[in-house]
Amino acid sequence: MGVPHRTRQARCGSQSEPALPSPAVAKDPSAGVQLASLRDERPLTLHAWLTLFNMLGVVLDPYTRESGWIILTADRIFAHYAEADVRCAFIVTADPAGAREFLGPYADRWLVLLDPERELVRSMELERLPALVHLRQDCSIAGVAEGWHHQEWNEVLDGVEQIMAWRSQPTLPHPLDPGPFAGTSAVG
Repeated sequence: MGVPHRTRQARCGSQSEPALPSPAVAKDPSAGVQLASLRDERPLTLHAWLTLFNMLGVVLDPYTRESGWIILTADRIFAHYAEADVRCAFIVTADPAGAREFLGPYADRWLVLLDPERELVRSMELERLPALVHLRQDCSIAGVAEGWHHQEWNEVLDGVEQIMAWRSQPTLPHPLDPGPFAGTSAVG
């Protein structure tokens, strides 16, 4: 399980020491990681995706049940921030066909970024999926929660609220949310 709501100010791809040294702490991703979207399969760098807005991403492994359990929760979170200055996206570790099949109608509702080789997942050193990741425009991690524990996801969303000066936060847990779970291996 990752440490939620990191606040270090490192730049993209920085090799500096994390503020909370621990093998369970995700690290800032490489700005050069290439991600294509379902709408336009031409890949862009992570830096390009973050040019205008921070990103709130839910990283999913479509080959596990656990990632499927959190889709409705992610949809509700994304809907809450639809008007905020944060880009909401599903980041799916699959090819376009696999991502579309896994997400069903949510593939057309939200931005879907593809990470079939798990380059972004490896770059951030995520250990468990699903994961909630808040990335700043400089590619640094503002917050991360791995697996599903509503307290940790709330801490990441607290960071979104602070950075975006947004007026409210979605209620977690919601009666339709799953019970807590650790998730599955991010790279195994």
